[in-house]
Amino acid sequence: MNGFDWRPGGGIAIAMTLAAAIACAQDYPAKPVRLVVGFPPGGSNDIVARHLAPKLGEVLGVQTIVENRPGANAIIGTEYVAKSPPDGYTLTLASVSPLVISPFTYAKIPYDTVRDFAGITTVAMTPEVIAVHPSVPAHSLKELIALAKAQPGKLDFSSSGNGGLPHLVIELFKTVAGVNVQHVAYKGAGPALTDTLGGQVHGIAVDFPVLYPHIKAGKLRGLVVASERRNALLPDLPTSAEQGLPKLFAVNWFAIMAPAKTPRPIVDKLHAALLKSALSPELKERFVGIGVESMTVASPDAFAAFLKEELVRWGKLAKESGARAD
Repeated sequence: MNGFDWRPGGGIAIAMTLAAAIACAQDYPAKPVRLVVGFPPGGSNDIVARHLAPKLGEVLGVQTIVENRPGANAIIGTEYVAKSPPDGYTLTLASVSPLVISPFTYAKIPYDTVRDFAGITTVAMTPEVIAVHPSVPAHSLKELIALAKAQPGKLDFSSSGNGGLPHLVIELFKTVAGVNVQHVAYKGAGPALTDTLGGQVHGIAVDFPVLYPHIKAGKLRGLVVASERRNALLPDLPTSAEQGLPKLFAVNWFAIMAPAKTPRPIVDKLHAALLKSALSPELKERFVGIGVESMTVASPDAFAAFLKEELVRWGKLAKESGARAD
């Protein structure tokens, strides 16, 4: 048969589907876009989302609304987006924990990172930090290790939840330093921070933006930044490598994900808008001011490759650390 295949699923059907997708993208967006955050207010996902949303809304020409749907280390909010209509109006600002660590620290999660999402791009990154309450007699990582060895099992460290990146950082610290400290899981970075500031727990591991203002104000004592280089906002805070623990390395990244089957023209339109937003001079400056760096990838396909690499890398680290969420 010459020309189009008129049977269902043939060339004409494909052409009609493509035409519909293009038309849909041309009209997109026609109403506000929701940016779902799987953590409560106060954590770095929420902080990054609330800095990004106004600029993204400006670029898209419609309001971008941040919506917190916390629970189960962001699994609840992430699942919600995975099961939302694939029309580009419900997105998630997700991060390392729900996307590439939870699949290995939970016995079962209700979504598949690769199968159930259309990844768009990363937008930012930030390192993990370990800090202690000022009452703790440790002013360096070396002193903390000595204190932990002198009091095995007596020091407790909070995190934003079981099975996430901050939890993994605590488990990695225990492994590479050869110490026994207790992990205390909270339902988000905000509650974990509150109890650490109040002295209910000795220390905390969490993303830089959450701890920065409190370390700067002297309400917490930063001991280490788990990255390759120091952060300009806290230039006196040494890296883990500088303190003899190069394997204590953990950097969080934040990515925008849409439900699977979101039309590619909409994904491409969002990718362009997100790059324009994240790389704008004003947002880059605002990110730097909270200890975050803009981080983007060239295309959704490049992001998909990056995501698969991260699943392999963090899966290996999660298994080696022994961190479990259940």
